[in-house]
Amino acid sequence: MQTLLYFYLGLCCVVGTFAQTVIESISEENATLPCQYKTQLTGKYLDIEWLSNDSDHRQKVILSYSGGQVYENKELKGRYSFISQFLDGNAGIFIRSLELSDAGQYTCKVKNAGEYQWSFIHLKILVKPSEPTCWIEGEQIAGRNITLHCNSAAGSLPMTYQWQRKKHQEYSGSSFTPHESTQKLLLQNVSKTDNGSYRCIVSNAAGKRICHLHLTVETPVNVAFLAGVTCGSVGGMLFLFLICWYLFRKKELKKRKEDEFLNEIREDAEAPKAGLMKPGSSSSGSRSSRSGSSSTRSTTNSASRSQRTLSTQEAPQGDSRHHCLEQI
Repeated sequence: MQTLLYFYLGLCCVVGTFAQTVIESISEENATLPCQYKTQLTGKYLDIEWLSNDSDHRQKVILSYSGGQVYENKELKGRYSFISQFLDGNAGIFIRSLELSDAGQYTCKVKNAGEYQWSFIHLKILVKPSEPTCWIEGEQIAGRNITLHCNSAAGSLPMTYQWQRKKHQEYSGSSFTPHESTQKLLLQNVSKTDNGSYRCIVSNAAGKRICHLHLTVETPVNVAFLAGVTCGSVGGMLFLFLICWYLFRKKELKKRKEDEFLNEIREDAEAPKAGLMKPGSSSSGSRSSRSGSSSTRSTTNSASRSQRTLSTQEAPQGDSRHHCLEQI
């Protein structure tokens, strides 16, 4: 604390004291800014004023007490208030749910008659690491090199990274040597003994975040087996598809042949009808055709009747049947 002496036109002097304090608080949490003072006057004879610097480095009043009344800055939506003992030597203020915009320089000014007391506070807002992203680079095959990655995109610097491996249901302290930066962990010539759960801890002054990874190293034989199973499954599905396609085509060709056969029968049945409908070249030709057709139909009918008669009769001997046929 230091003491200042001001001269006003050589007529009077004002003695004041001031103190500089740095406070670090975490974003989204609450904070209290202290302002200690010593004075004999209280109540309506005491003036308290809190100011803060805006983005243009201009001071604005955020909270004040004068004449026994408390005055608030409506733009701050009630996030700032005096602590309960502000009339008992500590004119500190309470800030709810800190935001990054709350960081900066604050001034507390206490006035009592001709005596002034200032408190200067620099508020730093710390941000926890953002949720880290973890991934594995490289093939998880025995004999290969694998790199574990961990990255937190936001947070107050400096941030530290620590890798741990789970053993006997617990994570042990890191004994790994990070590669290039603490965000990477290089595992060389991996084997099944490297299988298990790993975690990355990202921390800073505001807090920490954790992400997890699980490593599963396979032998080349197992990889070949899995590849064979995959290829066999794909080949089997393709074979079933070809069989289904062949049966479908076969059925379709069979139906097409049946349709063609029925069309041929219809054409053969319609051809005689078309011949009968044609007109004759002359009336005599027509009559000759009709008489020829009649005689042909008569002969055909007689032969048909004779054959039906023979088929219904029972011949006891083969010679009799042959004799009847000769007579016909």
